[in-house]
Amino acid sequence: MFDTTAGPAWSLGLDSVQRQAVEHEGGPLLIVAGAGTGKTRTLVARLARLIDTGVAPDRLVLVTFSRRAAAEMVRRLVPLVGPAVARQVRAGTFHSIAFHLLHAHADAFGLADGFSVIDQGDAADLMAWSEQVRVPGDRRRRFPRKDTLMSVYSRAVNAQQPLKEVLRRHFPWIQEHEAAISEVFDAYSERKRARGLLDFDDLLLYWRAAAADPVTGPALAAGYAHVLVDEYQDTNVLQADIVRNLHQGGCNITAVGDDAQAIYAFRAATVRNMLGFSDDFIGATIVTLERNYRSTQPILDLANAVLDEATEGYTKHLWTESPSGPRPVLATCPDEGAQAETVAEVILEHHDAGMLLREQAVLFRTSHHSDLLEVELRRRGIPYVKYGGLRFLEAAHVRDLLAALRVLENPRDELAWFRLLQLLDGVGPSGARRVMAELGVTEDTDGSQAADSAGAVARFATLPRALPLRAAEDAAGLATALHDCVGDNLNPASQIDRLRGGLEPLLRRRYDDAEIRLRDFDALAQVASGFASRATMVAELTLDPPSSTGDLAGPPHLDDDYVTLSTVHSAKGGEWRVVHVIYAADGMFPSDMATGSQAEIEEERRLFYVALTRAKQRLHIYAPLRYHHGGPFGRRDTHSYGQRTRFLAPSLNGLLDHRAVRTRHDDVVLPLATVALPSAVDQSLRSLW
Repeated sequence: MFDTTAGPAWSLGLDSVQRQAVEHEGGPLLIVAGAGTGKTRTLVARLARLIDTGVAPDRLVLVTFSRRAAAEMVRRLVPLVGPAVARQVRAGTFHSIAFHLLHAHADAFGLADGFSVIDQGDAADLMAWSEQVRVPGDRRRRFPRKDTLMSVYSRAVNAQQPLKEVLRRHFPWIQEHEAAISEVFDAYSERKRARGLLDFDDLLLYWRAAAADPVTGPALAAGYAHVLVDEYQDTNVLQADIVRNLHQGGCNITAVGDDAQAIYAFRAATVRNMLGFSDDFIGATIVTLERNYRSTQPILDLANAVLDEATEGYTKHLWTESPSGPRPVLATCPDEGAQAETVAEVILEHHDAGMLLREQAVLFRTSHHSDLLEVELRRRGIPYVKYGGLRFLEAAHVRDLLAALRVLENPRDELAWFRLLQLLDGVGPSGARRVMAELGVTEDTDGSQAADSAGAVARFATLPRALPLRAAEDAAGLATALHDCVGDNLNPASQIDRLRGGLEPLLRRRYDDAEIRLRDFDALAQVASGFASRATMVAELTLDPPSSTGDLAGPPHLDDDYVTLSTVHSAKGGEWRVVHVIYAADGMFPSDMATGSQAEIEEERRLFYVALTRAKQRLHIYAPLRYHHGGPFGRRDTHSYGQRTRFLAPSLNGLLDHRAVRTRHDDVVLPLATVALPSAVDQSLRSLW
């Protein structure tokens, strides 16, 4: 299956089908890459071959769905083409590539005054401000919350669906507010434009508009020789429009993905982009990778059988030449508590057999599904790391630092000023708005006063005289730190160090665990050293934030050992020697909130398939039968019963080893006759005196 003849470096280790994809000449190409079939290796080899055939690396665009994925592909490209060449490839997410495009051509796109990129949290805050301005009237009727409004807005933009249709299909409980919501959305857009702010959706809208424009479109496409898109099954309508427009402008297109792993419909992603690839790109070639390099055949047999029940998708059957292993184990547990105990015991059994904890992962449908297990792991002293919760840049102290960086980059950024000013002792929302008015960044001005960072910071430096005494010292130190960072005289890492000094007394007063929080800034400064400018650093960290300080620090040390707990969504792309999938029961997996339509059920099936295919050697699935309600962790006697997930139909029983778990209480069987314990206790006591 492998080509063992001498050849270029990119060709080594490719099987015959992978090589067919890598060497494809001309015309759009879709690589349908099943789980564990070496899609990253294939995509990197195709990049290297294009460079080897004479394509300039700076005319190659690699689009991934995370900064880490882009960095990993560039790292793999280095041995094939050299570091200097590899760094010239434009690699990043849709949003980051769009930002660099807009930043480089700000004048042409009407963004000459500069702009800031705001994350989803700040976008929701700005949406709330817009709602307060435009809908001041009847407060007796409950208006949708800011996060709900943001979800409606983003879905309408990314799915390119009218507001009326989005409300009818996804938010029917707020349909009565359609007119008011439309008004708020207009106010939100106007406020963004006035303050030089772009949200994530704006980046894609600007890129699509540029690619579709009859003048700028061909010029833009001429700068790209080949666009390669990873995880194409996770694109939304807006992203697919960008790729199509670039192709129509003359770009070659390679898309890689697995329709069986399309699990992000809640982000407006649609598997239709991949299933309809041949219709969108006439004359496209489709190459399917089915040889799996990750899992044993018994695990693949179960995954294939689960996928065989899907109602649509590209036909694929994963196979491997790896040595066979044990069949997946389905453990039926009496209740959730027994499930937690059993998972912990099996983890320790594998550990006692010589397997490191970090080679094991526990996967679940929803973040709170790990609650009981976390208690059990702590009780047994088993270390773990959990993914799928609060992301690093969602932490309050990190947002405080980013606010300082953002006001330096865009002094009209009222959201950043509003957050930063409230760190001053004794300054609340009304005080912050008063200060913002003096700085010229409120809606009452045209923003011209604060058109440059130096001017805004200089005015801020004069404010301590007008502030209460307790806030004046805070403002003076912060103003000095901001002044030192105006412009780009200091590199990004030095700017973070300087701002840390200005913020430290404020954060120590605000947060009880300030010492721990301040150490996060050290990790952030280390990452900042890899960026050429403050603007790029702020944009990249906003668009694709790290999951944790551990994500910033890189791989763990060899002596760090812990079990990974993760939602399946967060585990996508990962692999472990042993995988434990918990709550494999209807209502839990699939979630009872995602069974309202056949499309939702099919996405849940794909999510379950993703969980199964993370396992390399051993796969354990757990299905609790009884669910307690009320009391601490549901310990009261009220309960209900469930059944195992519909994705493991009885016809699949032969692919599984079955285990019936007993609770610890089942080990002792007491006689039905009453035991005279009180008299026995009394007798033993009398013997003592």
